[in-house]
Amino acid sequence: MTIDKRKNYYLTIDTETANGLDDPMMYDLGGCIHDRQGNVYETFSFVIYDVFCADRQLFDTAYYAEKRPMYEAQIAAGQRKIVSIYTAKHHVADLCKKYNVKAIIAHNARFDYRSTNYTLRYVTKSKSRYFLPYGIPLWDTLKMAQDTICKQKTYIKFCQDNDYMVRGRVRATAEILYRYIKSDNDFVEDHTGLEDVLIEKEIFAKCMAQHKKMRKNVWG
Repeated sequence: MTIDKRKNYYLTIDTETANGLDDPMMYDLGGCIHDRQGNVYETFSFVIYDVFCADRQLFDTAYYAEKRPMYEAQIAAGQRKIVSIYTAKHHVADLCKKYNVKAIIAHNARFDYRSTNYTLRYVTKSKSRYFLPYGIPLWDTLKMAQDTICKQKTYIKFCQDNDYMVRGRVRATAEILYRYIKSDNDFVEDHTGLEDVLIEKEIFAKCMAQHKKMRKNVWG
């Protein structure tokens, strides 16, 4: 495939983790290269060997640990690939270089940033500390949606009508945002890496299509 260098490309990622929320250990990493409109150019779905295979007790602490047979069947079918944390790190870096990625994106990106780094540091005993390539901005579709979609009267009414409110404010989970975007209130998030990425890049595209000022950078 010839890469159109006039385009801006983005990498959206999602992690599924074990070991609780404070020190999350990544066992599933999904990713998707896409453009501003959400058109997909390349995807990957990695099961992280160091958590899923090498430390069975650690994986069993995952909230979705009951999905292990599903993962094993999909690995056997070639739908997902078992890789080491090093292989996953290098693949992400290579993709970012190949497409000259403008930003790496996640929904509630601080969590994915923490889970990727914590897993790498645990496995390498802190010899390697940062999973994502240095110098590429990290954007958060949660912040982007809060500044665009969540301010729309139609979204506010949608949340009110469906009890998607907390303390008088609209909720902004990826699942609820996607339900609104696709007018599908029966949609249920898979909570697996690549599948969740494919809905989160739609949230990104919807936010960008608003052409409004918004927060993007996770640290901003």
